[in-house]
Amino acid sequence: MLFTSMIFIWIFLPIVLVGNFLLQKAGGNKAANILLVIASIFFYAWGEPIYVLLMIFSIFINWFAGYMLSKTERHKKTILILAIVVNLALIGFFKYAGMIVATVNQLTGASFPMPEIALPIGISFFTFQALSYVVDVYRKECRPQKNVLKVALYVSFFPQLIAGPIVKYKDIEEQIDTRTVSACQVAQGIRRFAYGFAKKILISNILASVADTIYALDLTEVTCPMAWIASLMYTFQIYYDFSGYSDMAIGLGKMFGFEFKENFNYPYISLSIREFWRRWHISLSSWFRDYVYIPLGGSRRGKLLTYKNLLVVFFLTGLWHGASWNFVFWGLFHGVFIIIERIGFNKFLKKHKIFSWIYTFFLANIGWVFFKLENIQDAFAHIGRMFQPWSDIQGAHVLREYVNLHTVFIFICAVVGMGLIQKLGKTGLARKWKYSVPEIVFCAFLIILSLASLASNTYNPFIYFRF
Repeated sequence: MLFTSMIFIWIFLPIVLVGNFLLQKAGGNKAANILLVIASIFFYAWGEPIYVLLMIFSIFINWFAGYMLSKTERHKKTILILAIVVNLALIGFFKYAGMIVATVNQLTGASFPMPEIALPIGISFFTFQALSYVVDVYRKECRPQKNVLKVALYVSFFPQLIAGPIVKYKDIEEQIDTRTVSACQVAQGIRRFAYGFAKKILISNILASVADTIYALDLTEVTCPMAWIASLMYTFQIYYDFSGYSDMAIGLGKMFGFEFKENFNYPYISLSIREFWRRWHISLSSWFRDYVYIPLGGSRRGKLLTYKNLLVVFFLTGLWHGASWNFVFWGLFHGVFIIIERIGFNKFLKKHKIFSWIYTFFLANIGWVFFKLENIQDAFAHIGRMFQPWSDIQGAHVLREYVNLHTVFIFICAVVGMGLIQKLGKTGLARKWKYSVPEIVFCAFLIILSLASLASNTYNPFIYFRF
């Protein structure tokens, strides 16, 4: 079930909201938690009726591992290793089995049959959450939970179940037991949801229709301007797609009394690739920092080992996004430039801010081409076309076939909303706007316009749904 589906908006969400409110009033969070677990399992089962059992299995295994860690000191490391192996085995089998077989066939010339395994929705998100719980219990950074329903709520809570943000148990441990839902929180949640909803429906979907159409063409029909338009449209599509979903998740969490950490902080205004990753998908970056980079030694063991650790992290970051080598290449692409910046280039970037922004946005834009196109050779060919303005292409499509005034207007809104207008947030005008009557009317308008767009069967893909 998607947040942007009519069933979710008109049926599922109102029922769960009202039920949660009534149960909290009558029986407190214990009764409300049971409802939210049932609702979350139903939410996941709506799209994955079989693989919901996989999620339940993951919940039980990781709860049991955390529970056993509280019962022994002697075998703690063994329990942790087993939990890690089971979690990685699950995600490895369901997500990467095909990639592994294809790679072995290509390298050895063998012809092993390709496994036909459907990818469980959100497996990367709920597996990383469950695994972080076990590691934090092992590190004694959070208490082992005896009640399996509380771990089930943490892992399966539907606002952040299928696309994050990745939440750490220690961040919401107390909220599970002691949260309250106020009218102010609900209002804040609706406001945040409205902006995220509009990002996804009114901006990302419009840009997606252009990007996907051009990328689907044979490269022999794509001109240099079309190649740039496709890459720029996708650059903003993926940002408004994923940050919009994160906004909706954070807003929904507020409606139920939960406070999730921010997942995006206007990454396209970054002045280095290093800063970009402090602003993009923050929950994933912090996960790899806490559970991979620092355990490997971080930056404490000299420059060469630091660079090695960074490459490992960005290799895994790319691999996390999908079972294809283009994602690995995309991750390493970013990792290499972060290393270049750490070697000394960052000193130059700090002195030349305009150049720094152009450099960062340019690299991010180029990187998304590798992310979008599964075949790395196709990605290089598309990038090559971006730098061939002199190419005379027979039968090339006219750009106006794909870009009209509406698209141009939406693209301008996307550019302005990537962080430029938010810089006004420190002004008195912005403070007066927040939660004012005009903003309430504006948010209502965004929701109505988004619903009307959905009702007209607009193009509605979701990129991170497959991760």
